[in-house]
Amino acid sequence: MNMVCLLGRLTADPELRHTQNQVPVTSFTLAVDRAYQPKGQERQADFINIVAWRQTAEFVSRYFRKGQRLALTGTLQSRRYVDKEGNNRTAYEVVADNVFFAESKAQNGGYQQGYQSGYGAPAPAFDSQIPQYSEAPTAFATAALSDFEEIDGDDKLPF
Repeated sequence: MNMVCLLGRLTADPELRHTQNQVPVTSFTLAVDRAYQPKGQERQADFINIVAWRQTAEFVSRYFRKGQRLALTGTLQSRRYVDKEGNNRTAYEVVADNVFFAESKAQNGGYQQGYQSGYGAPAPAFDSQIPQYSEAPTAFATAALSDFEEIDGDDKLPF
């Protein structure tokens, strides 16, 4: 199974390009902190090359900027090429399938948050639809204890 899940910060603004067939593509680098931090040293990061295609590329280039934190899922791909000196090389990159905002509006300067690109197609902004964490969902806020039945013993369980 080839699945990659990353959380990190953009090292530069993503730039949208198009192939000869007018397919949108963007490549960017994601700085991902390592889980282990040696004592007395700064946390180290890996710089992962990412490529996004089509609507995902348009979504990333439209809504993300340098320094913003994002999460993504995708696949790891390798490709072989010959460099200018004639040496055989292998490049590894993550092909992003889904991209997510990973910080709040206040943290990232006012961008929308909390939705999945879903193959790049931006979902509507949910800010007005999601209750704040301090609010109880209305379905549960109006429930009384009499709405629930206590189950005595395992023989009444439906499973």
